[in-house]
Amino acid sequence: MREYLKTRWQSWAMAAAMLLMAVIVLFLYDVPLEPVGYIAVLVIICETGFLIWGYCKYRKKQQNLLYIKDNGALALEHMEAPENENEALYQDICRLLDEERIKARNQSSALGTELMDFYTMWVHQIKTPIAASRLLLQEEELNPGEIQNELFKIEQYVEMVLGYLRTQDLSSDLCLEEVNLDEIIKDQIHKFARIFVGKKLSLDYEGVEETVLTDKKWLGFVIGQILSNALKYTKKGKISIYMSKARSHTLVIEDTGIGIRQEDLPRVFEKGFTGYNGREEGRSTGIGLYLSGKIMKKLDHGIRIESELGKGTRVFLELGRKKMDLY
Repeated sequence: MREYLKTRWQSWAMAAAMLLMAVIVLFLYDVPLEPVGYIAVLVIICETGFLIWGYCKYRKKQQNLLYIKDNGALALEHMEAPENENEALYQDICRLLDEERIKARNQSSALGTELMDFYTMWVHQIKTPIAASRLLLQEEELNPGEIQNELFKIEQYVEMVLGYLRTQDLSSDLCLEEVNLDEIIKDQIHKFARIFVGKKLSLDYEGVEETVLTDKKWLGFVIGQILSNALKYTKKGKISIYMSKARSHTLVIEDTGIGIRQEDLPRVFEKGFTGYNGREEGRSTGIGLYLSGKIMKKLDHGIRIESELGKGTRVFLELGRKKMDLY
């Protein structure tokens, strides 16, 4: 009640001022002041009635707002009709804020579900090299090369999950600069050298002379993912890395692996899509190409795939962009 009375003091002050002016006018005209008493009584009665009526409305509106607050959601059916344009604007603002809150909650829930699905797949994937390492360590004659291969797989899975988490806010982690493409490629080749040797696959790479405006770390991540897939699905033959002669500023990574079904090609960059090959191999999370597509888009590069089942796959990394994109 006290809070409501604070909002009504202006009305009472206006009534008192009107009575005072009436007294002054009647006094100046030498009119009896008795009618002023009747006017004061009527004003007090009317103001008291309006006060009670207003307080009931105020209390009802307050209860509705407390209900909305306690329920943690904007229940429009419990809101009073706006009495003026300002109240209408306040309600519109509340609706907009509530819509944003629901949108943010849904996005957070979706992200949580996606992370849970990814971690579930990731845990199953990383168990394999861990179990293999444990078995290798139990053998009488340790084979350091095989153990290192399993450790490399574990490192790759850890790198994958870190890349997945960082790409949730990739823009803040980008550092665009002019880089030597040959250095990035050689770093990735060196990383996978042991796998090339272990699988007895040949590498056809003569170096490239290309300067690219990009993020060195993230472009290296993409090239690493493409090489990893090529090594995973290539049983024999070779992997070739070269610049396209038909299209400028386009790096091609080609393998002689099992290839991809034509019906799977349009979906290879979708999150979690493993396709026929992934289901057959049983080792695919469907995240590598999804991250690659997402990263290349952020870098303002392009990525596309051509493949023929049983003959191999070509991945085209379109690296051309303008310097003005830095600003």
